[in-house]
Amino acid sequence: MDLQECSRLLRSCTNPQCLSLGRRLHLYCVKVGLESTLFIANCLLQMYVKCGRLGDAHQVFVETTERNTFTWNSLIEGYANSGKARTSLELFTSMPCKNEFSWNVVIAAYAKMGDLEVAQQLFDEMPAKNTFAWNSMVHGCVLYGRIGEARIYFDAMPRRDVASWNKMMTGYVHQGQPWEALRLFDQMKLHQLAIDGFILATMACACADVEKLDAGKQLHAYIVTGGFTIDSVLGSSMINMYSKCGDTDSAFLIFDAMIDQDEVCLSAIITGLANCGRLEDACRIFASQSRRNVGSWNSIISGYATNRQGKEAIELLNEMRRTGIQAEATTITAALTACMNLATTVTNIGKQLHDLAHKVGFLHDVALCSTLIDLYAKNGYLEGACKLFDELEVRDTILLNTMVTAYSNHGKVEQARQVFESIPCRSLISWNSMIVGYSKNGFVIEALELFHEMQMLNLRLDEVGYASMISLCADMSSLTLGEQLFAHVVLAGLIHDPAVGSALIHLYCKCGLIIDSRRLFDSVPKCSDVIWNSMLMGYAHNGYGEEALQVFEDMKRVGVRPGSITFIAVLSACSHRGLVEEGRQLFHAMKHDYGILPMVEHCSCMIDLLARAGCIQEAVDFINNMMFPADASMWTSILSASRAYGEESLGRKAANQLLQLDSANSAAFVQLSNIYATCGEWAKAAQVRKLMQQKGVTKMNPGYSWIDA
Repeated sequence: MDLQECSRLLRSCTNPQCLSLGRRLHLYCVKVGLESTLFIANCLLQMYVKCGRLGDAHQVFVETTERNTFTWNSLIEGYANSGKARTSLELFTSMPCKNEFSWNVVIAAYAKMGDLEVAQQLFDEMPAKNTFAWNSMVHGCVLYGRIGEARIYFDAMPRRDVASWNKMMTGYVHQGQPWEALRLFDQMKLHQLAIDGFILATMACACADVEKLDAGKQLHAYIVTGGFTIDSVLGSSMINMYSKCGDTDSAFLIFDAMIDQDEVCLSAIITGLANCGRLEDACRIFASQSRRNVGSWNSIISGYATNRQGKEAIELLNEMRRTGIQAEATTITAALTACMNLATTVTNIGKQLHDLAHKVGFLHDVALCSTLIDLYAKNGYLEGACKLFDELEVRDTILLNTMVTAYSNHGKVEQARQVFESIPCRSLISWNSMIVGYSKNGFVIEALELFHEMQMLNLRLDEVGYASMISLCADMSSLTLGEQLFAHVVLAGLIHDPAVGSALIHLYCKCGLIIDSRRLFDSVPKCSDVIWNSMLMGYAHNGYGEEALQVFEDMKRVGVRPGSITFIAVLSACSHRGLVEEGRQLFHAMKHDYGILPMVEHCSCMIDLLARAGCIQEAVDFINNMMFPADASMWTSILSASRAYGEESLGRKAANQLLQLDSANSAAFVQLSNIYATCGEWAKAAQVRKLMQQKGVTKMNPGYSWIDA
């Protein structure tokens, strides 16, 4: 075997399975004296690196007396690709003559591992910065959520290639800034660079995220006129885009026109149809497949979960297992999502799925564990969520974000902040989750400080974060701060988002600026009931009963279906204005015309309405006919009305019921004493006061008002 044949065989050893052959070749080289030649030494070193034997590679490096740049770079790259960036840097530092490849390897290694400060230092020291080094810095910043810094590097690049644009646009999409990605794509087209299918797929994802059908159709036209082949990746992205924008017919046309309808595209069309409420069509496509794989099963199970048909989703999972197809982590995750809508979630099916995941060895999957933690937390089982979280060895950003939300929703803000601080690579969702947590729990200063920190890092809140912050301002009646956030919302292009618009209307209503809230209401899209409900609640709480009823009529006229919250708002408006007959009609329509079962809130509004209007006996009869027991607020309404209308017997009954629910309720004692005093029964009034003292019940602290000065 000559030198050329030996080197060819060594270069063919490219994975750990080839190690045995590589070692025999090494022994042969030693035997015939070839290992002393630099060419063969480099081949041996590279063979051991590719086979994952860095120790052996390093030994060859040490024994090689004559080294060239390739020798150093091979070992440096080997350590870098194995995640040992520090060892790689030590070798790089001692390297006598570095070339561009040497600098590229260590910069990329540190950028990839998230140590951007060291990467920046190396980048600054690099004598002649090439495009690869610039791209490494952009990629590192994008990978670790520092999108603002990535854009600074991108803008400063003297020459950008396709990879530069792709990394930057992908980063914007992943960081929740799809509009920026679309703007960059328009700029890229002006530079006449070679756009590939991956970039087009990324842009389809951006159009899907902003749900802009026009932008998606323009992208589709660009693909067609440009003669691009719609392969599996691009096709599934376009199907997803059209589905998210609500145009399922176009999504199906793309699917139908594809020659290679692989499992990725099949899953995309099933998911798209199901997410748009066309579950029957999704089932028909699923049923038409003679050979179903785990991907299509996952999609249809997720489809049932999305349509809140949890029982059917679990049945499909069981059917899938009966056919002999092994469930994946994704399958169990979809089934867990379906459990969110089942009453027996935590105590029964959720724990069964937890056991299944443990049995088949999927509890290492962070997405599955995130869903399971979310499920436990949402169902009040925080202990189970914390126990699972503590058992996990690997925790990614998504999992940690889930735990931040879980702690926040249970009022444990300090623990939520500790988890937030432990996130090594915070995404936009991480910041939003913590700010939402602060907002929900009334931590105003902390929420504002975190918001300011986000601004300094050139990050921005999403629509949920802005809505939470604005709602917090509304609760404080802080109009000045709320309007500052309003300005941020306008700049971020979120003014038409339903959650943000709803929060702004709530802010103005809470501050008593009904005209301003109505002006805002008239200017924003009202495609869902969220915006309508905010305006109705605002009118109700400010005593504009007739106006609330008019908005309710407008809502029905434009085809927006009233929901449960809608009826709480209009019934509350009727209560505040004493519109008894209108309230009765609305309550009847809610049950019989819209099929909405009365909840505690609806009944409480009706009782308050009847009691305020003096129909106290009717209100008591209403309580007696309810399917659930009355709460303290209902009996408080009866008690207050009894005093106002001099109904002593009903007042005593209400007070007794209220004290049974809450024996320390000072309002019940005080109101009952006042009823006796009004009727001239001073002895009984004094007796009630004495009993109140004996039980150690004191009057509640006086109320207070808050104004934004």
